[in-house]
Amino acid sequence: MGILNVTPDSFYDGARHAQLSAALARGRVMLAEGADLLDVGGESSRPGAQRVSADEECARVVPVIAALRRETDRAISVDTTKATVAAEAFASGADVVNDISAGRFDPAMLRLVAERGAGIVLMHMQGVPATMQVAPHYEDVLAEIEVFLRERAHEARTAGIDPERIWLDPGIGFGKRREDNLTILARLGRLTTLGFPLLIGASRKRFLAISADDTPDDRLAASLAAAALAVVQGASIVRVHDVGMTRRAVALADALNRATQPAA
Repeated sequence: MGILNVTPDSFYDGARHAQLSAALARGRVMLAEGADLLDVGGESSRPGAQRVSADEECARVVPVIAALRRETDRAISVDTTKATVAAEAFASGADVVNDISAGRFDPAMLRLVAERGAGIVLMHMQGVPATMQVAPHYEDVLAEIEVFLRERAHEARTAGIDPERIWLDPGIGFGKRREDNLTILARLGRLTTLGFPLLIGASRKRFLAISADDTPDDRLAASLAAAALAVVQGASIVRVHDVGMTRRAVALADALNRATQPAA
């Protein structure tokens, strides 16, 4: 899943792809590098981010989704928590909604996804982006994420969403301490027992920093390592900024998984 943020304040992209021409050019690059899915976002969810209106979010994402749909038949997701934005995105060609609230922020979201026969990513988050990193705390981070995702998947199925169209995301970096994020990566296999494909988004995030002055630009090597580890641990989808290099990294992880499967 290639990340295509069309916001002015994303933690890594900044405003680099806020204009339609720049966003479309970036989308073309990621498709050429082998992205299976492009995730278009119009509201930053970085720590401390403030919400934007549905109208503003639609103005950012809908033209990009429509333009991409005219050029590719590969899947497109919209990164939003608002059902009105998702509806416009679906009308413009999106196939999936990537909802960091797992359908909690807008009670119309799950029903809309079911009605459109679309896919959905249900993500765990403690708190909201504006305050989620103030003082996150867990007694057992994997156990709490597992309970949450099981309940949200049940709600999605109850709303009528096809189980084959549900993906789960433990929400690395969303209301998590560094040790929580590392635990998720190390013990991700536990969540595969939930029975849904797992999505991991660790790319360029702060917990990958190895020094106090580390910036997102310094985190490529760690991002590739995290993606490969996630695949070894059972992730089906990795959400990344660097599609081409990540494909090379996870190819080895895929080969390792195949090599360790019991012989038929």
